[in-house]
Amino acid sequence: MTAYLLERAWLPSPGGGRVHDDVLVEVEGGRFTRVEVGGGDPAATRLPGLTLPGLANAHSHAFHRALRGHVQRDRGTFWTWREQMYAVAGRLTPDLYRALATAAFREMAAAGYTSVGEFHYLHHRADGSPHDAPLAMREALVEAAATAGIRLVLLDTAYLSSGFGAPAEGVQRRFSDGTAAAWSARAGDGPAAIHSVRAVPRAELGVFRGRDPLHVHLSEQPAENEACLAAYGLTPTGLLHAEGLLGPGTTVVHATHLTDDDIALLGSTRTHVCLTPTTERDLADGIGPGRRLADAGCRLSIGSDSHAVVDPFEELRGLEMHERLATGERGHFTAAELLDIGTAHDVLGVTDAGRIEVGARADLVTLDTASPRTAGTGLDGPADEHTAVFAATAADVTHVLVDGRVVHRRGDEPEVGLLLAEAIARVRS
Repeated sequence: MTAYLLERAWLPSPGGGRVHDDVLVEVEGGRFTRVEVGGGDPAATRLPGLTLPGLANAHSHAFHRALRGHVQRDRGTFWTWREQMYAVAGRLTPDLYRALATAAFREMAAAGYTSVGEFHYLHHRADGSPHDAPLAMREALVEAAATAGIRLVLLDTAYLSSGFGAPAEGVQRRFSDGTAAAWSARAGDGPAAIHSVRAVPRAELGVFRGRDPLHVHLSEQPAENEACLAAYGLTPTGLLHAEGLLGPGTTVVHATHLTDDDIALLGSTRTHVCLTPTTERDLADGIGPGRRLADAGCRLSIGSDSHAVVDPFEELRGLEMHERLATGERGHFTAAELLDIGTAHDVLGVTDAGRIEVGARADLVTLDTASPRTAGTGLDGPADEHTAVFAATAADVTHVLVDGRVVHRRGDEPEVGLLLAEAIARVRS
């Protein structure tokens, strides 16, 4: 048994949650066995600052970390960015992927993410032929997450077509299993993803019914909507609904360019929506209707996606700031709502994380509340939830626990940076 005394901690309470002083937690078998406000234990390890439940990264492409600082240098569009992304995708071997993903997952853990949903479609060799071990690329990710100490939900992704029935071409061949049935045979049971409605023909979408969790890129670009309407006479949202693929087991990612009917369908089916503000602005995707989706009944989550930024606090701020830019008004999400969005492990099928309470997975993220960014930021006194979502950054994370295991301490940052530099140099050489 391990005990921690949390100087301040965000705990569940009716109506969402609140910050308490001097919270004693005991951890055994990777779970909280005691959570007591005002408890005492002279043997407990004291964690100064503000402690939150672990945060959830619901949408990641680990290999995109090699793009940061390179693809931002020139003008262009999502589609020109995609060509640069494909160039990196074409270089990866299982060994390189393991090294890059280990470093990327270490960065996520250092930022306060304790679960990651990895949207994985680099299945085969660059020419499309299977590896000798057909799951070699997937196993590289599993090993990387275990080394980094982050909880991995691997979303094995079907990518069968370059667009609405056209064959996969170029580097896309390494993404494709040819048919949904072949994808299913290789992927097996478990969490899954459809890359997008353009990448899986309508006739094969039925293979994915009943998958939970199921994730899918949705309406990231207007061109996707236009092509879907031309092919099927439906928006991507309408197509997924017609094929029985919306609902609380499904998370759609981006959902940037939606009609009013799309929003109503997503809300009425209680479909989850993952928004990735730092990627969406980096790629000039647009601003999605986050507030309207939440009001319609969708469970929101966040993801680092392309890893242009790996910082859950910046993602959460982005939800509010994007709404302000789009509407000219402030105050669309409360700090408590944003923390609830940031701890949405349930959209990854992990229903027992994201809360500091007895029986839950023992994930803790502690923030420095005396840094140049966070000092003096509490609403009515000491640091609170407003500090976390409107002031803190990943650089303020001092201590991270995942399933009771310490995976990051302040001072580990140079090691993480070195791992990233070495792995990315290998990928780009």
